[in-house]
Amino acid sequence: MAWGLIREMGHVSIQTNNIEGSIFDATELLGLRVTERTDNEVYLAANSVHHELTYVQSEVNGIHSLGLIAQNGDALREIRRRVATENFKIVSETPVSAGVQDGFSFIGPEGWVFEIYTGMQHSDRGLLSFGPDRYGHINFHPRDVRGMMEFLRRIFDFRLSDVIGDDFAYFMRCNPDHHGIALIKGQGTFHHHAWQVQSIGDLAKLGDRLGAAGRELIWGPVRHGAGHNIAAYYVETSGAVVELYTDLEQIYDDERDPIIWGEDENWWNMWSNRRTDDFRTFGIPTVTELKTFI
Repeated sequence: MAWGLIREMGHVSIQTNNIEGSIFDATELLGLRVTERTDNEVYLAANSVHHELTYVQSEVNGIHSLGLIAQNGDALREIRRRVATENFKIVSETPVSAGVQDGFSFIGPEGWVFEIYTGMQHSDRGLLSFGPDRYGHINFHPRDVRGMMEFLRRIFDFRLSDVIGDDFAYFMRCNPDHHGIALIKGQGTFHHHAWQVQSIGDLAKLGDRLGAAGRELIWGPVRHGAGHNIAAYYVETSGAVVELYTDLEQIYDDERDPIIWGEDENWWNMWSNRRTDDFRTFGIPTVTELKTFI
């Protein structure tokens, strides 16, 4: 169920200077499976789709692209029209990712590359051991957070779920999930990609796997106010943060007004007003800023 031009979040594509380390993190810590590998790319998924996460071998770490799945061919064409009307630079008129039927890529505000597509191939999930059910959302930190929010509404028909402070943060949805994209004012970096699990017990098991690998959680478990989800976070090899979450709010009323929070309210943790001082310092830039988009 979705109301705008985008049906669901598609994928995150990350350039990494240590692709084997990134694959280890995704398969052994997060619990994804590899669905395809080429000379310089590896595709991974939790759900029964071709990919939800892609790593691209590179000399630098950065966000390669953000994938969004259009409702249908008509929606894809309408997004193309809106992108052309606003004179955003087209990177490719055909799909960049493998396993996609139709799509295109363009550079949006502040250099973020968006790949919009339809018709992703399915893949066999096989016997499940551990890991998330699916990719859920992203969080990044644009310099012009209001401008990015308005772009997502104008081009893709994203809805506002929660608003934090005076142009400090916006949580936006394209379907009943409380947010597919969360925007927090910052320095133009990508913070985290997030994956849905069944219960808080899965967050404890993540902590166990991290501890056994000599790694650690950087925050959580916490209960967010905005979105109500229970979440835990760690840093992957590329420098991006990974979130596992459960119990995310579902919004079925498309006319629901956004919830307004003060910036100093506990929108970030209903269980405590404490948080790690360095949590928001983690992250990676867009590859267009690094001049390495391929």
